[in-house]
Amino acid sequence: MIESRKEDHIDICLNEDVQIEKDYWGMLKFYHDPAPEIDFDEIDTKVEFLDTVLSAPIMLSAITGGYKGAEEINSILAGAAEEVGIPFSVGSQRAAIDNQGLRSSYEVVKDHDPPLVFGNIGAPQLVKQGDKDPYGVEEALEALNMIDGDYLTIHFNFLQEAVQPEGDKKARGLLEALTVLSDKVPTIVKETGAGIPAETAKRFKKTGIDAIDVGGMGGTSFSAVEHFRIDDEHKKSLAKALWDWGIPTPVSTLECSAAVDVPIISTGGIHNGLHVAKALVLGADVGGIAGGILPYVRKGKEEVIEYLEHVIHGLKISMFLQGCVNIDELKKRKLIVTGELRDWIGTV
Repeated sequence: MIESRKEDHIDICLNEDVQIEKDYWGMLKFYHDPAPEIDFDEIDTKVEFLDTVLSAPIMLSAITGGYKGAEEINSILAGAAEEVGIPFSVGSQRAAIDNQGLRSSYEVVKDHDPPLVFGNIGAPQLVKQGDKDPYGVEEALEALNMIDGDYLTIHFNFLQEAVQPEGDKKARGLLEALTVLSDKVPTIVKETGAGIPAETAKRFKKTGIDAIDVGGMGGTSFSAVEHFRIDDEHKKSLAKALWDWGIPTPVSTLECSAAVDVPIISTGGIHNGLHVAKALVLGADVGGIAGGILPYVRKGKEEVIEYLEHVIHGLKISMFLQGCVNIDELKKRKLIVTGELRDWIGTV
């Protein structure tokens, strides 16, 4: 059941329009410096993130795993991340924890050596769901050992679970379970497309997590993905109504970075280096790419590497046109807020 659902998700993301309609990143504009007084070749995109030096402040965020075709996808992505010098995260490992026969689609990551590797389990699995016992430290360590991972991502996807006919909808006790887990396992919390507000970021911080991935509204809508999976017309209609539910990624990035002093990953609609640059100015430490990479995965590792290098080149152009030779200088720049985002965050 989980195996076929994961394959459905990838097929839908590749073949249907499941994107948020509005371009929130496009509503942010940089001040241009016509006389930057630097040479393009001086620009250095290297950063330190979670005590690890990266070639650029980007990462390949969680996409998939747990079915036959996912093995090739994860091998391509992990290999590309290794070559470019950026972190990589597998998709939810629940399928392999519950079914040992599905481990290979995750274990393939061990054939590569990205600077950081993130495991992944769902927050709903930390509490009892019906007759299913909750995951604890043992399952968390199993997920990390499966891929020789450095950190375990706990993804919060209750919008998707709520519209999914077979979704897990029990959430009481999650923060207590997360506190216990974070004391034993290095953890990152992540939303999956609906964003994290400041107050929730503060609650997460108290559990002892190591970083926050805002996973904001701006890219793939998992309510939209479920819309294409659902047969029942009433449930299908509700999933469509919730298509653009959530907090825009720029808003969530700004709120979380201002609220807590843990590393912030900004994911949700990031497709190019200009988006990454804007996320960094809003307070992110790294910009995460997920859905935008899928069309290139179809073509192979070299195409993925070329795309990532294009993202880094775009980031460097954004820095050059503002006279920034490194990421620290870029993060001190300002943005002009336009359109609907002004109602959310005003002037940055």
